[in-house]
Amino acid sequence: MTEVILVDADDNAIGTMEKMEAHEKGLLHRAFSVLIFNSKGEMLLQKRAASKYHSGGLWTNTCCSHPTPHESIEEAAKRRLKEEMGIDAQPKFSYKFTYKTSLDKNLIEHEVDHVLTAIFDGKPIANKKEVEDWKYVGLKELQQDAKENPHLYTEWFKLILNHQNLNTR
Repeated sequence: MTEVILVDADDNAIGTMEKMEAHEKGLLHRAFSVLIFNSKGEMLLQKRAASKYHSGGLWTNTCCSHPTPHESIEEAAKRRLKEEMGIDAQPKFSYKFTYKTSLDKNLIEHEVDHVLTAIFDGKPIANKKEVEDWKYVGLKELQQDAKENPHLYTEWFKLILNHQNLNTR
C-alpha cells in the first residue's frame, strides 16, 4: 500500500492516506515533478506507460511522483528519478504550485507540486513498467506542441510549461 502525505493549503503535513483513495476523493496531497535539461537546454520528456493508474500514454516531465511519509522531496525525487529513468542526479528545488483537476478513470489530482530541476546529458534507462518512451525536446518546440496538441500531455505538465520561470532552470 502506497501512502501519500495529505497537506493543508500551506503545504503543512496533516496526515497520510492510501494513494488511490486520495485521488478518488481529490484530497490535497504533496507531490513532485522533476525537469531534466541537457546542456543544450533541451528538456527530457517521458511518455507514461499505458498501464499507469492515470494519464497513461501521455507525455510529461522527466519524472513525477509522491514522497513517502518519511522522506524529503529531494530524497523522493532522487529515488524516483533512478527508478523511472535510471538517472542518478541531485534535483534542486525550483518552485511549487497547487492545482486541482479531473483525470481519466474518475480520479482527481489535487496536489501541491514541488518542481525540481537537474542537468543530465546522458541517455536514460527507462523502466518499461513506468515509461513507454522518452525524448529530449527544445523548450520553444515543446511549448508550441503543447498548445497545438494539449491532449498529448499531462495536466500538471501543461501548467509547468506555462510557468514564468521555466526558462531560467
